[in-house]
Amino acid sequence: MINYKHTGNFKEEQIEGLFRSVGWFSGGFPDKLKIALRNSSKVISAWDKGRLVGLIRGLDDGIWQATIDCLLVDPQYQGRGIASKLLRDLLCEYEGILYVSVVPDEKKNVTFYQNHGFEIMEEGTPLQIKGDSWV
Repeated sequence: MINYKHTGNFKEEQIEGLFRSVGWFSGGFPDKLKIALRNSSKVISAWDKGRLVGLIRGLDDGIWQATIDCLLVDPQYQGRGIASKLLRDLLCEYEGILYVSVVPDEKKNVTFYQNHGFEIMEEGTPLQIKGDSWV
């Protein structure tokens, strides 16, 4: 049975394992991820006993805008509705926020978000700088 927790407090090994399981670049920086998750506005995590198997992170200003920064589920646990539950729970916490945005890291995930009510913006293009390339 999967349990869900509202916490941004993790051990580095737990974070590294989850992020590397989905092949994310950031998995190589568990020390930074630990701080980032602890400092996030909202974090909801999914657990199978003591194993971190999924999480969603939201960043917000409390009234106007929120951004879903990451949603990931260990591939061994995908297809069980964990991502949908995490997203629904976070959206419930953002009830009353004017805008909730997401920029999926992979185009294959766009349909998932559309199935949960998100729409592709007519204007705008996501942009990103990775690592220390701006220094």
